[in-house]
Amino acid sequence: MVGLFLSITFAITLGSVEIKPTTVWKIALSKIPMFTQWIEVDWSKGEQTIIWDIRFPRVLLGAIVGAGLSVVGVAIQSLVRNSLADPYVLGVSSGASVGATSVIIFGAFSMYGQYALSFGAFTGSLVSIILIFTLSRIGGQNSTVRLLMAGIAISAILSAITSLLVFSAPNEHGIGTVLFWLSGSLAGGKWEYLTIPSLIVVICLIVLMAQYRSLNAMLMGEESAGTLGVNTVQFRKFLLVITALLTGVIVSIAGSIGFVGLMMPHIVRVMVGSDHRRVLPVSALFGAIFLIWVDVVARLAFAPEELPIGILTALCGGPFFIWLMLRSSYSFGGSGR
Repeated sequence: MVGLFLSITFAITLGSVEIKPTTVWKIALSKIPMFTQWIEVDWSKGEQTIIWDIRFPRVLLGAIVGAGLSVVGVAIQSLVRNSLADPYVLGVSSGASVGATSVIIFGAFSMYGQYALSFGAFTGSLVSIILIFTLSRIGGQNSTVRLLMAGIAISAILSAITSLLVFSAPNEHGIGTVLFWLSGSLAGGKWEYLTIPSLIVVICLIVLMAQYRSLNAMLMGEESAGTLGVNTVQFRKFLLVITALLTGVIVSIAGSIGFVGLMMPHIVRVMVGSDHRRVLPVSALFGAIFLIWVDVVARLAFAPEELPIGILTALCGGPFFIWLMLRSSYSFGGSGR
């Protein structure tokens, strides 16, 4: 938690206008009624706008998205029982992108008002993960190779559909918005956008932690989990919904950001073992810190231009994925080849 606190603090201070760390938290505390009278205002109005209205919500959004991607990575790896699984790699994010793109460009799901984007992304991710999982199990097999092939195939189809939607866009503004959003960005971070993602990530984390015994049992295989009292059919459906919900909400607010859910859970398992009681919270913490600093690099590397954050996570995650794939064993509970 100290690392997260320090990451948030210094990420907010970094930018074209440098600000002292103490000023960051003075401004933050001044927004809390019980502390207002104790805080001496020694900052300018411009500094307050930069910190409170621009940088603070963006950094917090980065922490929420990073934590959420890591949690969904843990869930989907338990669902398919191998460490190569990730919403981006398996094509779940592509499904969410189709749903969200249809909302941005054509106004689909408009009956849900301000929640249309989240609902569209959730629907797309749920459909894609069901398709991938069903396709991988045709013939009674469920190997890692079949799962990855199914994910690649569905992802390619969904990416093509997204491109077709963009090509059919009635205006150029919508095209530009979607193309930048598809590469992932936290530039739209505002206070009013933080509530729903925060609640969903926290609730899903708590719910999954309450089911840590079932998650641990699933690592040993469906038969072993069944003998331990886990209703594997119902639990898989539960994990499908959790995975789709988290992926949909994250994609709707930050776009398609890959490989965070692949890297963080694997790194954490090396450090703390495979017990989900520890893996889930530590993965969320590491994911939050990681994405905060990736976003700092995205903001500053080519300033004043901003680099889409998905490019940087892919540069980190691609080599990590290759290294993981080339290891002698990359599945849980036995060989997945």
